[in-house]
Amino acid sequence: MKRLVVSFISIFFLFQSSLVAYSSNPKDFVNELVVDAITKLADKNLNKDQKIIFVEKVALENVDVKALGLYTLGELRKSSNEEDILNYQKSFEKYFLKSLTSRLTDYSSSKFEISGEDKKSSNYTIVNSKIIPTDGGPELKVDWRVYTKNPDKPLIRDLIVEGLSLARTQKEEFGSILSSNNNDIKILIEKLDEFVNN
Repeated sequence: MKRLVVSFISIFFLFQSSLVAYSSNPKDFVNELVVDAITKLADKNLNKDQKIIFVEKVALENVDVKALGLYTLGELRKSSNEEDILNYQKSFEKYFLKSLTSRLTDYSSSKFEISGEDKKSSNYTIVNSKIIPTDGGPELKVDWRVYTKNPDKPLIRDLIVEGLSLARTQKEEFGSILSSNNNDIKILIEKLDEFVNN
């Protein structure tokens, strides 16, 4: 399941051109991002390394990686010193990008549909979508948590795949590592670095 989720997420962080500016409307933003991702993955003229570069660039531009990293650290973010937090954030960003690029999957044969949106506040909108494989496979429901504090630049803060929050799942995994190691943030950083370097 985790591999499927990682593969699935990776397709949404590709885009057609570094100059593409996505809509500021959360619903349109998600739709444009996904359509570009599917187009890029279907491009036979690009090799895997070129696609990885696009994945990393679009993720850093359209995902609130810093906030995601702090959230997944849990309560430890409040008690850790500034240097440890900075080191964690650097390691988390590398971990996040490697997770996205480790398994690129071509979803160009799937149909993507926006099924609705729910504006939770002026800062958050949940955009509902679904992936429908054309090969008859099961439909996949995905909700996008879009942060809109800056109304001109929406950012993705979480994906909820079939009811499973990927940010919360990551937070629980990190919490398990920390609880097994006396809440030592340095050990968590080491684990993230090990993943990146393997």
